[in-house]
Amino acid sequence: MSNVALLNQSTHFLPSEAPEKHLRIHYDSKYKISWCLMKSEPRPCFTPRLLSEFHNYIRTIKEEMHESKGEKYDYVIIGSDVDGVFNLGGDLNLFKRCIDQNDREGLFNYAIKCIDILHENMNHLDCELTTIALVQGDALGGGFEAALASNVVIAEKGVKMGLPEVLFNLFPGMGAYSLLSRKVGTSLAEKIILSGKLYTAEELFEMGIVDILAEKGKGEMEVYKYIKAANRYSNSYSAIRKVRDICNKISYDELIEVAKIWVDAAFQLTSKDLRMMQRLVRRQNVRIDA
Repeated sequence: MSNVALLNQSTHFLPSEAPEKHLRIHYDSKYKISWCLMKSEPRPCFTPRLLSEFHNYIRTIKEEMHESKGEKYDYVIIGSDVDGVFNLGGDLNLFKRCIDQNDREGLFNYAIKCIDILHENMNHLDCELTTIALVQGDALGGGFEAALASNVVIAEKGVKMGLPEVLFNLFPGMGAYSLLSRKVGTSLAEKIILSGKLYTAEELFEMGIVDILAEKGKGEMEVYKYIKAANRYSNSYSAIRKVRDICNKISYDELIEVAKIWVDAAFQLTSKDLRMMQRLVRRQNVRIDA
């Protein structure tokens, strides 16, 4: 079932939506859900345009929550409108261009834009709502980080997720260590990061990284099952979310300090490392075009 097929009679397009947008936004009024589906081009990665649209989207959600006195949304769900891909991560072409041009400020500004969105997502946009990542396709690098930043991660069987940055001698600098270490401890977090391995959703579920494992094609069904359970026991679910915020708090400053290390490390990459980065981009492009 495609993501669009999840729409029912209570769902409508927001007035701001346009076909050329890299985010497709739908509203389910019955369950007070904002569905946010990514479709970035030319590659399904976090391009500057996609980041800009995410910033606008978050601002709109927060404004509407304020205007409705917190009544309009209970859930924000991040998914993908690209078959087989959730998100392939950072814009590697932008990374290489900044490094080639010695544009340290440009690379750091890109990292900050990513962190701003990630921090909002993990803190449920500073609103009384829950963020859910619905992973129905592969999530690599920053795509995996984006999923991890959601309050709930639902992934379909067979999907692959991982952090391949070590393959070009870098590390994931936009939250992976902070998020994984809170979930599975520092030792396993470092093993996952330094292996460069792609893990199946099944493996990540066993580790406790994926919260809900769905059968292939049944991700939307699991979203609604979770929401119905959360609504039935809303007091318990809301309290646990608040406890998690206290016990697993990740500060904005922590993310910024890690990003500074990431930028420094990026400017230490050799020409061999950069060629490997380009090979990964080409490989991903071939996979998307296939």
